[in-house]
Amino acid sequence: MTSVAMTVASMLFSGSCRSLAMPAAARAVRISRAALVNNRNKHPPSWCCRSSHNSNTALAGEAEFLTTDAGILNATSSSDSFRKYDRLLPCPSHKTPPRIEHLVVSEGGPVLEHICKALDLPPLYVSDLIQFGAVYYALVCPQPPPNATEEQIRVFKEVTEPSVLRKRASIKGKTVREAQKTFRVTHVDQFVEPGTYLRVHVHPKRSPRCYEIDWRSRIITVAESYVVLDKPAGTSVGGTTDNIEESCATFATRALGMTTPLMTTHQIDNCTEVWYWLGLKSIAPSFMAKSGRKR
Repeated sequence: MTSVAMTVASMLFSGSCRSLAMPAAARAVRISRAALVNNRNKHPPSWCCRSSHNSNTALAGEAEFLTTDAGILNATSSSDSFRKYDRLLPCPSHKTPPRIEHLVVSEGGPVLEHICKALDLPPLYVSDLIQFGAVYYALVCPQPPPNATEEQIRVFKEVTEPSVLRKRASIKGKTVREAQKTFRVTHVDQFVEPGTYLRVHVHPKRSPRCYEIDWRSRIITVAESYVVLDKPAGTSVGGTTDNIEESCATFATRALGMTTPLMTTHQIDNCTEVWYWLGLKSIAPSFMAKSGRKR
């Protein structure tokens, strides 16, 4: 399996974090960001990372996500603290702390292989993440944050050197800004070339409510170009940044046995219960206006 160069750092509170060893097979550097949650001390976040002098081993990152116990945040202290990764389904009833990983590919190959090796995750779990829309890529690595480490800055400069970018046929005709735009990875076999940036939402935001609803009974009208859904409260019409699977559009599509996915017409609050127009193709604004009518 090919190697992945990664840039890693954890955003943790108050700097009270302990190091977490990375898989030895993943080389160079990785940036790992645990999404922030409010803590009682209200300390600003900091980027924590320590360098590795062995280019054949991974950088040892800081604790990658936080757990909350009675309102107190504690950083995990070892890889054994991570929950076991199997599949994304069935949907858990409890929330998991966010975990977002940022990778830079060093050798070309299938995206699934890169992520499995870099993050030490099983293939079926990574495949589920891709199906959920939780994996993104960009042809060129985006600019690191102002508080990035020297090693992170070094890796960024290395893969975005003009002399390096000129050799990449995939970005010819594009500006650097255009090449830094992120898109969803849609297939496990999608090829990623050296220098490609990957963002992996390891713990997608879940929606257990979707599995409690009789979606067929919520269908009001099925027309040639649209479907009217009695949208239940507590559901997302089109999903979230890291989860497009558990949404009204997906579950309504399955309830009707359609092969072509229904499309959202606009966004509304998850808490809203309303008649909502889902499109089979482009829908006129007049239809979209009707979906705002509450019962």
